[in-house]
Amino acid sequence: MGQTIARNRKAKHEYHIEEVYEAGIVLQGTEVKSIRAGRVNLKDSFARIEGNEVFLYNMHISPYKQGNRYNHDPERVRKILLKKREIKKLIGQTQQKGYTLVPLKLYFKRQLVKVQLALGKGKNLYDKREDIKRRTAKREVERAFKDRQLGRY
Repeated sequence: MGQTIARNRKAKHEYHIEEVYEAGIVLQGTEVKSIRAGRVNLKDSFARIEGNEVFLYNMHISPYKQGNRYNHDPERVRKILLKKREIKKLIGQTQQKGYTLVPLKLYFKRQLVKVQLALGKGKNLYDKREDIKRRTAKREVERAFKDRQLGRY
C-alpha cells in the first residue's frame, strides 16, 4: 500500500465488506494532477460491470486549476483495470441480490494511482445500530482498562 489520497469513510458503515481488490484506473493528465493535490472525493461513488469491463461512477475529481481547455469533466465515468479472471468472478458475485462494488480508497503505488475496490452487501438499519453499540462498548472497556492501569478507578 502506498500513500493514501482519499478514502470512502461511509463504505464500511453502509456495507458488509466481503472481498477487497486492488485495481488500476484510467485517468487523464489533468485528473492525475488534481489527485496529487488531494482534490478528489469518493463519497457516493460505486462501480458497475458493463460487458466485460468495470466502470467507476460518481467519483468527483475537481478540475485542475492550470488545466484551462484541457480540463476534464469532474464526474465523468472512469474505467477500472482488473484482470479478466477477477472480472468474471465479480460478475457472478454482483448478480446476487444486494451485492455491489464500492471503492474504499484511492492511493499511489509507486507513481500509479490505484483504487481499492470492495465487494459489499448493503447493511440494514439494525446492522448499523449493532455496529455502533459494539464500537461504543469496546471504547468504554478500553477507557476503563486505561483508567485502571493509570490508577484512576
